[in-house]
Amino acid sequence: MKTYIFTVGIEQEEDGRWSAWVDALPGCAVWGHSKHEALEALQEAAHAYIQVLVDKGQPIPPGVQSIDAPAVAVTV
Repeated sequence: MKTYIFTVGIEQEEDGRWSAWVDALPGCAVWGHSKHEALEALQEAAHAYIQVLVDKGQPIPPGVQSIDAPAVAVTV
């Protein structure tokens, strides 16, 4: 089991929604009505993105770190 780690971008739009994305995963971008909702949606999207790459035997893009163990990340 591997854990993949990447930096995300997040910002509030003029209409109040939140946009979130992963620069290292081209096209991996989502939005939510709250910051929390956007980050949860991004986690799901990034998981699906990485899973497709792994299933197809494609390389993980540069800018994505991986460790060969389960992990928990805490952002404060």
